[in-house]
Amino acid sequence: MSDFVGAVDQGTTSTRFMIFDHGGNEVARHQLEHRQILPRPGWVEHDPVEIWERTRTVVEATLNASGLSARDLAAVGIANQRETTVVWNRRTGVPYANAIVWQDTRTDRIASAHDRSGDGEVIRRKAGLPPATYFSGGKLQWLLESSAALRADAERGEALFGTVDSWLVWNLTGGTSGGAHVTDVTNASRTMLMDLRTLDWDDELCGLFGVPRAMLPPVAPSAHEFGVTAASGPFGAEVLLGGVLGDQQAATMGQVCFAPGEAKNTYGTGNFLVLNTGSDLHRSQAGLLTTVAYQLGEAVPVYALEGSVAVTGAAVQWLRDQLGIISGAAHSEDLARQVDDTSGMYFVPAFSGLFAPYWRADARGAIVGLSRFHTNAHLARATLEAICYQTRDVVEAMTADSGVTLDVLKVDGGVTDNDLCMQLQADILGVPVSRPVVAETTALGAAYAAGLAAGFWRDTAELRANWSQARRWEPAWSQDRRAAGYAGWKKAVERTFGWVDVG
Repeated sequence: MSDFVGAVDQGTTSTRFMIFDHGGNEVARHQLEHRQILPRPGWVEHDPVEIWERTRTVVEATLNASGLSARDLAAVGIANQRETTVVWNRRTGVPYANAIVWQDTRTDRIASAHDRSGDGEVIRRKAGLPPATYFSGGKLQWLLESSAALRADAERGEALFGTVDSWLVWNLTGGTSGGAHVTDVTNASRTMLMDLRTLDWDDELCGLFGVPRAMLPPVAPSAHEFGVTAASGPFGAEVLLGGVLGDQQAATMGQVCFAPGEAKNTYGTGNFLVLNTGSDLHRSQAGLLTTVAYQLGEAVPVYALEGSVAVTGAAVQWLRDQLGIISGAAHSEDLARQVDDTSGMYFVPAFSGLFAPYWRADARGAIVGLSRFHTNAHLARATLEAICYQTRDVVEAMTADSGVTLDVLKVDGGVTDNDLCMQLQADILGVPVSRPVVAETTALGAAYAAGLAAGFWRDTAELRANWSQARRWEPAWSQDRRAAGYAGWKKAVERTFGWVDVG
């Protein structure tokens, strides 16, 4: 019997492959970054071929370093950056263009036009999403409108659309030699093209965006037999691809949030707080998204409310790459600890507009409250506080929508290695923050889905038993300091509105 499960975690800035044992413990990993292609202000692209090459490399490197092979894996799962849009040719496997990343804002006029025309209400009712640059449908519309050749191939079914999960599954299962073109319900629910109730592409929604159904992949459950890896691929043999989830839904599984009312917050390029609402499809009135949390085989789907924040960890990356004031993520904590507070400075990193709960495509980043007194240490601390204040914005909206008041916030993702940031999160929220032993819950959740499909784990109760806490932060700020800090943050956010025109 195979003793392990593998997971590809394809994120916004990097791709990793991880192997887990039956207890959900990490056995091995390898990770590589890929390029962030920024051809114009507001445009963010990735090279799909580079992502596929990175995936091949990290799988091979992990297996070689661990001394394991395909026969040691019961199944493999995939978690992926959601909404990022890829189109490629069925016969050649060549992408028609770079992938348009979820952060990209080139479709702001498309989103605004849908909202003004009244299409927005149809999209909200059926897809559970507001018309926004974030989601895949507008990106696909833009690509189809930009190339007559692509449009013609799409109508004939020669051009294939997928989010990154579909691109990887197709390549892993053989590509031009019979690769499976498929997606799962969680990724499909982020396109503005799927009806949340039918869990299938909707003709009316596809019509609004001018998308031919011939280019869309079939929609499958999250734990499902998607196919087997090709012997010519990085595994070198057939392994069941048994799980596919968008990264935040994967993290929800990795944090074992299987009961209604359970929530997690993932800190990566952006922040994503997901609240399990069970089989109830809960419509948000406070700026959150209604989405599919997961579907395990033929079981009924589990829905969620989600608060998506575009830029959190990416703001730390900006300090490193664009400003050059830190050498790495760990340096941001050291620099921020040089001061006790920001002395009234706020940094709102609205580089791609503001997502939940504001949904303001017209916003842009701002640093406010500056005086000559301020230093790079204050900016580093303001960056960490911005991560935490944006999370509070989402928590406030979640409480307004659901009535759920958090007793503790489960956290995961790379930013949780920053102890100061997690302490600030507890201080700003006023509730404890808990990090699990396995902080990379995105990969773990994909592994869980694949393992359930393969029978490696029996049920979600067995997965829940794997979870354990590694670190807990208790709030230390007074209520007055917490209230004053948040009031200043809300003022700072207002200063970012209306900075650009969006149609």
